[in-house]
Amino acid sequence: MNDKRKILAINGSYRDGGVTDQAVTGVLEELQAMHADVEHIRLREYPIGFCLNCRECMQQPGDAPGRCVRNDGMAELIQKIEDADGYVLAAPTNFSSVTALFKRFSERLAVYGYWPWGKPAPVFRKAKMPKKPAIIISSCAAPGLLGRLTYVTNRNLKIAVKTIGGKVVGSMVTGLISQVRTAGLPKRARRRMKTLAPRLVA
Repeated sequence: MNDKRKILAINGSYRDGGVTDQAVTGVLEELQAMHADVEHIRLREYPIGFCLNCRECMQQPGDAPGRCVRNDGMAELIQKIEDADGYVLAAPTNFSSVTALFKRFSERLAVYGYWPWGKPAPVFRKAKMPKKPAIIISSCAAPGLLGRLTYVTNRNLKIAVKTIGGKVVGSMVTGLISQVRTAGLPKRARRRMKTLAPRLVA
């Protein structure tokens, strides 16, 4: 029997090897050292189309995610989300928010809402279920504290976590990433990774 914790990382960065990639990879390496089973989904490589806003997935009752009318990679990714024991959700800041890649993914999380026609608002399918731990990772050109306070990147990441039935147990914001062409993670960020990773396997 495999009792390893399964941790799924969903990364909305555009760039190979950028700060967000480095941070997610670093956290996953820490988790692997703690014998977790990890998977790193890079949305730039994943076949997901745009939400059609038809709300067909939201008409289906029950706790399980609704079925989307689109036939693409999202169904497989939803199953990975369902099978995971914890999450790493990550995106750099573009225009004060998450990237369009991550926004496209998060809009497809409509399957986690139940919203029959005639009702004023949706309900979260996972609202009354036990919460899975999640950490969120973001980066920005501004100083980290300023980015945390003024941008909505972390708010968007938190909404995605809540939607899939998770609970944020830690966050990491790396600031001042646009000072050089190829930025590396500062030492404080690497220290932060070491403190965050155990929270997903506790």
